Amino acid sequence: MNKIMNKPIAAFLIAATLTACGSEEEQMKKITVDNYPETRKDEVADDYFGTKVADPYRWLEDDRSEETEAWVKEQNEVTFGYLDQIDFRDGIRERLTEIWDYPKFSSPTKRGDYYYYFKNDGLQNQSVMYRTNSLDEEGDVFLDPNQLSDDGTVALGSTSFNKDADLMAYSISRSGSDWQEIYVMDVETGELKDTEVKWVKFSGISWKGDGFYYSAYDQPKEGSEYSAKNEYHKVYYHRLGTAQSEDELIWEDKENPLRNFSAGTDEEENYLILNASQGTSGNMVMVKDLREENAAFKPLIDNFDQDHRIIDVIDDELLIMTNLDAPNNRVVKVSAKDPWYENWVDFIPESENKLNGVNFTGGKFFANYLRDASTEILIFDEEGNGMGTVDLPGIGSAGGFGGDKDATETFFSFSSFTQPSTIYRYQIESGEYEVFRESEVKFNPEDFETKRVFYESKDGTKVPMFITHKKGLKMDGSNPTFLYSYGGFNISMTPGFSVARLVWLENGGIYAQPSIRGGGEYGEAWHKGGMKENKQNVFDDFIAAGEYLINEGYTSSERLAVSGGSNGGLLVGAVMTQRPDLFKVALPAVGVLDMLRFHKFTIGWAWAVEYGSSEDSTQFDFLYKYSPLHNLKEGTAYPATMVTTADHDDRVVPAHSFKFAAALQEAHEGENPVLIRIDVKAGHGAGKPTSKVIDQWADVYAFTWQNMGFKPALKK
Repeated sequence: MNKIMNKPIAAFLIAATLTACGSEEEQMKKITVDNYPETRKDEVADDYFGTKVADPYRWLEDDRSEETEAWVKEQNEVTFGYLDQIDFRDGIRERLTEIWDYPKFSSPTKRGDYYYYFKNDGLQNQSVMYRTNSLDEEGDVFLDPNQLSDDGTVALGSTSFNKDADLMAYSISRSGSDWQEIYVMDVETGELKDTEVKWVKFSGISWKGDGFYYSAYDQPKEGSEYSAKNEYHKVYYHRLGTAQSEDELIWEDKENPLRNFSAGTDEEENYLILNASQGTSGNMVMVKDLREENAAFKPLIDNFDQDHRIIDVIDDELLIMTNLDAPNNRVVKVSAKDPWYENWVDFIPESENKLNGVNFTGGKFFANYLRDASTEILIFDEEGNGMGTVDLPGIGSAGGFGGDKDATETFFSFSSFTQPSTIYRYQIESGEYEVFRESEVKFNPEDFETKRVFYESKDGTKVPMFITHKKGLKMDGSNPTFLYSYGGFNISMTPGFSVARLVWLENGGIYAQPSIRGGGEYGEAWHKGGMKENKQNVFDDFIAAGEYLINEGYTSSERLAVSGGSNGGLLVGAVMTQRPDLFKVALPAVGVLDMLRFHKFTIGWAWAVEYGSSEDSTQFDFLYKYSPLHNLKEGTAYPATMVTTADHDDRVVPAHSFKFAAALQEAHEGENPVLIRIDVKAGHGAGKPTSKVIDQWADVYAFTWQNMGFKPALKK
């Protein structure tokens, strides 16, 4: 073993630049960075099919060791020491806090005699669940997650009402972890009716009679809760009033430890639907009639090659959304008594646009389609006949249309890059709708514009991209530009509103969001175009987006920042190592950055269907070729980089970011700072308190503008 002291960064001076208002020149404050923390290098290497791969920072995978904790503390001291010197950072935080402080609502859902919805007064760390028996009244607080911790780091997960709507089961998570605990509340009294159910993960809560189904793992060994591989997922039934140790085991697979299982019931609680998966795409479905004693599960299909989801059960017929023989998805129906796929009959055939989801409400099917990454809602009757469309307010993203089979009204939300989420009340019979709740965020959407462009990727593929900015902005190549995408797991990048983004836009920034391959914008073919051996297409699409923005005069390499989280963090890590000259700032967040060992931690094994695995010789070759950790080259000038992660991230363990940051600090040459910001009592992102979200965005924008040499003219 040996130790190295990563090379120092000399103090540097960023040249005078135009202010955000463009009316005067102002000297940027000089920012100095001292030596990076000392990072030990070990003589560790693996042999992959004859290729020796060094892994000198493997000790950082032990995120609970005293040495790693000391390293984290030292890295944060350097990072926050740098950020503390940015003189407009506090102003950004103040502006974010000001603009964030407005009421935010969810769509209401009716359960029994009450409507339930979530509301955040503005700056509450967690949204509060309210209940009312009249939509004309606000009602009362039903469940306030802010009361569950002093610092807002306990978040509410899923909620599920029983058939009589007199009990509600809900899950909570702590410090951003994927681990959940389930509790049951009496709806009328607010009293807890049961003991907690623990070690729940990747689970729903589905009622049947006086209990519910859930999914869980065995209790992990102490100290390995946030890093050990998750194996042997099981489905249980918990009966109220009994201890968790007495729960009935419904399903397990002792021969296949790397499978996930989830169970759900239909609205009438007649059928138990069991989903099994080996990764993040592809699943098997089995159905069991709960009315028959000792009934067996009947499979719909016997492989994991496609995706299937049961939408509803109507008169003992299953309605299934599937991409079997339909890359853009279709809906089929089949008898629950004999659900084998050879008996499936088309109900809503595949179309040229991707079917994103279907809700059956009030006797109608509301089908959510994507047309060039924007929502389109088509309506079908109970025979599958088309009944027209919902005339949405514009190009954007819509969601909702949920409710019971006998509902007379439903709700949906609509948002775009310049329109905050607005909730609409929709009358199912007439098709008429009206605004139910509008956002009170203080900005004028007429000051901004969004355009959808199509650009050409490296192989000639046309890729759509949304570009948002102030009206009248000059395209002279000087505009700070924030390029963001994801590119994986069949997740679609659609128009959406972000209050944090407003601070960027109002200071003359451009926001660009391409719908690159790997996502689901154009169905399974688009997804597969960015999977496994095709993953380089994702990076090429993103690099081409940056080149387009520069060639069209929106920005320059000196004013271009690239950002993404999780799989998007991998995206940023890959493009900054492949084209370090193209970007001024790189912001990989909670990223998958070690492509050779990701499958060894928590749920990482499930991503092998998307990425491939280094345990396969062919897949090792293409993973090693782009893995961000393994493609850092010593003596290279990398963009100014702020890696972000969190100490309780048990989805993408922080070891990815730790090892990448250490290797980057060793390899990098030049004045650009390469830092890592490690949040505490936080996880992969879900349930993060508002205060932590604001702090992180303030740091991201401060770091980005500082390194672009751009001083914002912040509103007061």
